[in-house]
Amino acid sequence: MKFSDLGLSEPTLKAVRDIGYEEATPIQEQAIPQILKRSDVIGIAQTGTGKTAAFTLPMIDILANGRAKALMPRTLILSPTRELATQIADCFTQYGKYQKLNMALLIGGESMIEQERLLSRGVDVLIATPGRMIDLTERGRILLRAVQVFVLDEADRMLDMGFIPDIEKIAAKLPTMRQTLLFSATMPPEIKALAKKFMRFPVEVRVDPPMSPAETVEQFFVKTNTAEKREVLRSVIRAEDVKNAMVFCNRKRDVDILFKSFTKHKFSVAALHGDMLQGQRTETLAAFRDGAAQILVCSDVAARGLDLPEVSHVFNFDVPVNPEDYIHRIGRTGRAGRSGRAFTFVTAEDFKAMAAIEKMIGKKIPEAAEFSVSMDEPPPEKRRRRHRGGARRGHGRPDGEKRAEGKPSTDGRAEEKKPVRREAAPKKGAKPERTHNRAEQKKTAFGDSLPAFMLNGKKS
Repeated sequence: MKFSDLGLSEPTLKAVRDIGYEEATPIQEQAIPQILKRSDVIGIAQTGTGKTAAFTLPMIDILANGRAKALMPRTLILSPTRELATQIADCFTQYGKYQKLNMALLIGGESMIEQERLLSRGVDVLIATPGRMIDLTERGRILLRAVQVFVLDEADRMLDMGFIPDIEKIAAKLPTMRQTLLFSATMPPEIKALAKKFMRFPVEVRVDPPMSPAETVEQFFVKTNTAEKREVLRSVIRAEDVKNAMVFCNRKRDVDILFKSFTKHKFSVAALHGDMLQGQRTETLAAFRDGAAQILVCSDVAARGLDLPEVSHVFNFDVPVNPEDYIHRIGRTGRAGRSGRAFTFVTAEDFKAMAAIEKMIGKKIPEAAEFSVSMDEPPPEKRRRRHRGGARRGHGRPDGEKRAEGKPSTDGRAEEKKPVRREAAPKKGAKPERTHNRAEQKKTAFGDSLPAFMLNGKKS
């Protein structure tokens, strides 16, 4: 269906045409007319199906008449991450360029003073992350009693990130008579309960099975072990025709470790996770989009909503804990009809998580056997021993081991021999020195044969 058949105003349609869009996606086709009717709407669709435009386009027309008062926004959109909030703001800028609407973006990592200044002017569209929104409402910098439309974007992600209590606090300050829109990729029971609490007779629009991977993505798994995992990942990247790739880790700490490993091996790489400042995150994404970095090592903060249409590969360095996150991760490639490839690296501890993923998608993921290695951990003598956090005592050697006497040091100089300290012979009649090792102390009460438990498992 064409956008012109959905009931949108001519200024909004003109902005859509300027971008080059004519045909609406299924979620847009179903949601836009219902939102224009001022119904509460639950929209369920996969990432990359156009959910953002599905609510921004009709909201622009709803807000076309009227103006906001100072500190009293007319709409509120909550998004789980800064990147998603920024992308929503970009959509309003593009689609609303022929409408005179004021917008404010409230996210962490940006100047709160500047955000308060925008609010004091009055904003029609307020886009925020829950944390910053709570900060400003508790300071009395925002009054929510004039909100006409309340939007929860990526509601299931909000649930995963623990934002539901914050959302409930914010919603309690909203007027009862409002329009509520909830968009999500999945509909777990907790989100159903949230919808029932916040919405009045919502219309549900659903597109495609809730958890099916895109057909354009080829999926593989690679057997490996923890010690060789990074080396195996590098070998796959070298063997594949990688234009650009996203590498997902489960923990922020592992993002930093893997980034340093890639840098050491001369890969073009950038890193992205939730603890970075907003300026850093924006620069990182720009570098990846522009091709300045070929590989983006990231946490699940990059798994949804980012406008990265031409990613050729996705690598799950860690198997995601939640099966749904697997769909969102590999959905970063194979977008807009392009083909993509996704590899997941599986250790012996990951069988349960992989089984859950295969059960969810309803098929077995084939093994890329040419890259797989034994899942058994190699013996210590066959792997390079590293010491976390740098070297301890022992001149940079792992686990603090000392350099053998007389062997050359790392800077080419011979290690100077230290004199051997000899213990003085005990004087006649002196009591023997006590030792801290109980196993070495003679227990005369039992004679020369001591019980095994007193010797810590050693024989006398």
